[in-house]
Amino acid sequence: MKLLKNIIFIIAVLLLTTVGKTAKAFSNYSFLQMVAKQTDTAKKGKNDLKVVYKAKDSIYTDRKTKIMYLYGEARVIYQDFELNADYIRYDTENNTIFARGVKNKNGKYVGRPIFKTADQGTSIADSLSYNTKTGKGLVFGVFTEQQGGYFSGGQGKLQPDNEVHIKGQTFSTCNLPHPHFGIFISKGIATETQIITGPVYLKIEDIPIPPFFLPFAFFPKPNKKSSGFILPTPNQDATRGFSLNGGGYYMAFNDYFDGRLTGNIFTNGSYDLTFTSNYLRRYKYNGNVNLNYSSSRNGLEGTPGYKPLKNFNIGWTHSQNPMAKPGTTFTASVNAGTSDYFRTTGANQTYDIGKIASNTMSSSIAYGKVFGDGLFNFTGSLNHSQETQNKTITLTLPQISLNMATINPFDSKTRVDKQKWYQKVTVGYSLQASNMVSTKENLLFEKGGLKRFRNGFNHNIPVSLAFNLFQYFNFNANAGYNEKWYFQTINQRLIQMPGRGDSTAIDTVSGFKRAGEYNIGLNMSTKLYATKQFKNLGRIKAIRHVMTPTFNFNYKPDFSKSNFGYYKPLEYYTNDIRPGKSVRVEGQKPIVDYLGNERKYSIFDGAAFGGPSRGQQANLSFSVDNNVELKIKSKKDTTNGGEKKIPIIQGLTIGGSYNFAEPTKKKLSLLNFSGRSQFTDKLGFNFGGTLNPYAVEDYKTVTGTGANQITTINYRESDQYVWKSGKLPRLVSFNFSFDYSLNPAALKKKNENMEELRNRNSAARTPEQIAELEAISRDPNAFVDFNIPWNFAFSYSFSYSNALSRPETRTVSNTLNFNGDFALTPKWKIQFNSGYDFKAKDLSYTSFAIYRDLHCWDLSASWIPLGAYQSYSVTIKVKAAILQDLKLSKRKGYYTRY
Repeated sequence: MKLLKNIIFIIAVLLLTTVGKTAKAFSNYSFLQMVAKQTDTAKKGKNDLKVVYKAKDSIYTDRKTKIMYLYGEARVIYQDFELNADYIRYDTENNTIFARGVKNKNGKYVGRPIFKTADQGTSIADSLSYNTKTGKGLVFGVFTEQQGGYFSGGQGKLQPDNEVHIKGQTFSTCNLPHPHFGIFISKGIATETQIITGPVYLKIEDIPIPPFFLPFAFFPKPNKKSSGFILPTPNQDATRGFSLNGGGYYMAFNDYFDGRLTGNIFTNGSYDLTFTSNYLRRYKYNGNVNLNYSSSRNGLEGTPGYKPLKNFNIGWTHSQNPMAKPGTTFTASVNAGTSDYFRTTGANQTYDIGKIASNTMSSSIAYGKVFGDGLFNFTGSLNHSQETQNKTITLTLPQISLNMATINPFDSKTRVDKQKWYQKVTVGYSLQASNMVSTKENLLFEKGGLKRFRNGFNHNIPVSLAFNLFQYFNFNANAGYNEKWYFQTINQRLIQMPGRGDSTAIDTVSGFKRAGEYNIGLNMSTKLYATKQFKNLGRIKAIRHVMTPTFNFNYKPDFSKSNFGYYKPLEYYTNDIRPGKSVRVEGQKPIVDYLGNERKYSIFDGAAFGGPSRGQQANLSFSVDNNVELKIKSKKDTTNGGEKKIPIIQGLTIGGSYNFAEPTKKKLSLLNFSGRSQFTDKLGFNFGGTLNPYAVEDYKTVTGTGANQITTINYRESDQYVWKSGKLPRLVSFNFSFDYSLNPAALKKKNENMEELRNRNSAARTPEQIAELEAISRDPNAFVDFNIPWNFAFSYSFSYSNALSRPETRTVSNTLNFNGDFALTPKWKIQFNSGYDFKAKDLSYTSFAIYRDLHCWDLSASWIPLGAYQSYSVTIKVKAAILQDLKLSKRKGYYTRY
């Protein structure tokens, strides 16, 4: 272990004092090569290759030397070579062209040569000379863009064999002729496939940075993807020691599929491994795979904390082009692994607070197909959900659904007249199948873990008939049959445990069982309109109220009766744990509940789709939906006669149900209400709650005897309606929330930018760009737009619950969250995100970020000052993706212990 620490430390020091990962920038290096097209002079004369020239000021030709002089916005065109400059000299005898700028009356050098070719694009130079016959040339003080980078200064010598000899040039992603920073190349040779250089070093503001120096370098220039090593970045963590991060190997398998294996290694023995791969078949499908494994040690050697913690995470996304196979879909979104992976690795050294703080993971792999001329729709999926806090996992392997579109079995395809009432009858069918298990992570793959799966089939056949009465009332008569198939059921046994009450033993019984149930119902709805016009109420012209009442009656028999065989009575058995030795206790009376009803259990308890319901149901459910809007005068809105509609209440709904077959007096259910409103583009709110129609009564509980006797008054819900005492239903829960943006234009702009990012070709993104886009998607404030001077938005949520309408049972919570940003100057941007929990009387998750636009660089700093995830990071980096690894960062993760 000590040898490993020494090796990592020495490599980290060497990388810190050398060029590090900046050498990757040269993989995109491409020099300007101006080579005249070769011409078969045996078949063509020299005059066949014409030179086109012109000038704005004047053209002078020396007939003796055969040299032409062009002045003022001169231009020369030779094949695909085009040259513009304020001064051009063309020697027709020796086939040479020389161009330079001139000094104006203020002494400023202007009219520099601007030249371009079909392959290399446009470049600028201080001066140049070029031989059209040999293809040789000299370029001084060049400034050209090549594959996302810029080359400036120095000299370039063009050779007829397509080689370019360079001296004193600077490569940078800064688009200024005199860049803020760059990699200085003292001398080198560039060909179509490779670059060989002498000493190279990094310079910032013309100041050489000695640690970033290489005595020589060789860089391949492949015209296709190629495999290669990825140099690591040295780092330091106060808990795990010195480290090398992100080193590995890139594998270019083919044009459709690649892979990248990287890792982090620490001096205390911890290490992380990551394999990422992207694949794409144009017009067919695309996706990416992300496999992560971590072995973390957080304690000192010799202590229990030094024992390695093994964690892993699997990610996979797959998307199929809708036109690849019309009628067939295949998608995948997988995020699975151990619960502690993101926490122990700091989200794989990204410190993404969204991943670290998340306590859920889910996955889905789905296949779908439409067949039978669109009549049937089949979907099959493998699903996974995981709660990282309590370390539970739920797997559904698989879940199948087959749905048939509703049909009119009594209608004729050749019918031309109006439908008869029986021809309106519709019939549908759906099938669901599931194989599911829910357990702890550590128990899933233990012996017998797969036996915990619960499976079954669920068939559903709905039948309905829609009709109208008196033109205003819409009716829908319906019936449904539901049948479930299972391959195992249960038996329950009550066992008397002296001094400890009763214990329930559950036995699993193998064998096929079916459970069928049916119901019938009738639904009715209509609409009521009310409008009030105003003449002298300012800008308000009218108010309109639309009420939509709905009534639905549904009947279902009691399937717990013994003749159905779905429910069995609870009975006592002898306490004998030997298989088959526990027998029913003879002579026992039926076991009843506090209402005197016999206690029963369903043999389908815990099954995938449950079992038939217990108790007769004759439910009348009702709801009333309300919409209220104002009509006001508006000078801005001229499309509707200068009037504008403002919604005051949208979807204010209250509803409940009444069960005529309920054996107790509590036939009326709780009354639920909800609504929303959007007064302006900046302000909208939602609300909802529950009303209880039953009163609260007190009852006395006496404990102890004699002098130790204590009488306690408790409260419970009674079966008496509150309006019998002249009161309204009790408010037992209420929630209210709203959000407000002071600058909706900023939010709109941010959403547009986000949509543009998402619509870009995902196959062209690097893994780092994909990770950044995912981070922006989770946190929209991560996107910085310096064109928006400010933005501030906040949201408020309030919740109240009080089941018994007593002070001791009341709970209230309200939280205010706010976020925004503002630009101190056109180059400085500050962002913040925070909130206040009024119940805890403390700030909620709070973060600050500062951004500085440094033209070709940017500076960013983030800080989480409060809570369990306190951390900070400061990064200065090059903007361009080609030099994305040229950066300097300092960060402190929340898990660092010292």
